[in-house]
Amino acid sequence: MTIEPRSHAPGLLHTSVHGSGQTTKEPLVNHDDQDAASGPDHRDLNHDLQIFATDPMVGSGLPLWLPNGAMIRDELERLAQDIAQADGCQGVHSPVLAKRSLFERSGHWGKFSEDMFPPMRVGGDDLVLRPANCPHHALIYAAARHSYRELPIRFNELAAMFRAERSGVLAGLGRVRQINLDDTHVFCRFDQVADEVARALRSALHAQEILGLRVDYVRLSRRDASPAFLGDTEQWQHAEQALREAAHAVELANHGLELVEVDGEAAFYGPKLDLQVRDEQRHDDTIATVQLDFNQPERFGLTYDAADGSRRPVLMIHRGTVGSMERVVAALLERYRGRLPLWLAPVQVCVMPVGPAQDRAARELVDELIAAGLRPRLEVDGSLGARIRASRHRRDSVMAVLGAAEVDRHQVQVTDIDSGFDGPITRDQFLEALAQSYRTRTTTVHWPEPQLA
Repeated sequence: MTIEPRSHAPGLLHTSVHGSGQTTKEPLVNHDDQDAASGPDHRDLNHDLQIFATDPMVGSGLPLWLPNGAMIRDELERLAQDIAQADGCQGVHSPVLAKRSLFERSGHWGKFSEDMFPPMRVGGDDLVLRPANCPHHALIYAAARHSYRELPIRFNELAAMFRAERSGVLAGLGRVRQINLDDTHVFCRFDQVADEVARALRSALHAQEILGLRVDYVRLSRRDASPAFLGDTEQWQHAEQALREAAHAVELANHGLELVEVDGEAAFYGPKLDLQVRDEQRHDDTIATVQLDFNQPERFGLTYDAADGSRRPVLMIHRGTVGSMERVVAALLERYRGRLPLWLAPVQVCVMPVGPAQDRAARELVDELIAAGLRPRLEVDGSLGARIRASRHRRDSVMAVLGAAEVDRHQVQVTDIDSGFDGPITRDQFLEALAQSYRTRTTTVHWPEPQLA
């Protein structure tokens, strides 16, 4: 088993998770800046942080999430679930396998089979690892009859899907063969599309704001003349205009963003709005997406009972807020250079007694931190200087030192490199500041004034 080193494989992120597999264009990249000093690569940072490992017996593009990585991923999954619940989504679960006929019906097999793993013959059936979650969610919708009064219906799942990526393009967490995606599918009437797309776009922008990932622009990804895209021209024009209106309703300029329209970057079943970010290696890519799909509801015969008693076709919206766990963790590691915000940090507090006389007080503090739901680490072995250096090397979020004076005064000597805070505060203040930052998912801890002697 190895901690994967940096390679010269292509950049950080995939193209759109739901997309057609076409090459991502970079309309806003200034190529004169390509030679500028770039930030750290998440694969290099992984040597110190122990986020993931790879093993030849598992295979390329199939990272093993180590305990530190699992803690980060757990926090991201909780964020995704909180946003989904706030938006009125219902949780569902679906299998990663299905008969090939499901993906023939959805259109994925015809358009995407070269990027899918080959079928497994079991009991006379050809079973396939899914390349997307939407066909399963379409069948969940189809499992019951729906009235216009019920719509919109939003199904959310943190689900795994699979891409048979070539080994030469696999790169750390940025390009993998199993993608774990925060995925929501909305089933709605056409008159609800603009509101639902705007809701999804606001939630995606909100998620990136919490994560501290700067969105550089929003891309309206349209089709071109290629036969790869399904549906007629009029459908596409209506869908593109609906996305355009929703983007304007969100008032992107107030977020410091512009809407850039690009041909040929749509999913094969419909246009999409992509939140585009530029990573530390100056690559533009998609961090979250909102897509309108009129093709799959038609293929699966998805309808609702209209007010006049007729059965009318429903529309599907694909939406992501946090995005795929792999790409987001890679982006976060590079954005923060490995020193993650406290709420995401695997080790939130490194507690260090100056000497054996303070061990008991340090252990009591660790117990209080655990009781508050935080993730502390107790370091007692070696000189204090060596322990501090090791904590910095691991990029622990906060260091807390207890000497004789701090124990006597019921204080903690706090060092927070991100905020620049360095000073003594009471233990109660320490616990409250950490708990508040964790609870509210702030990018920096708001510390009280130091309690100087």
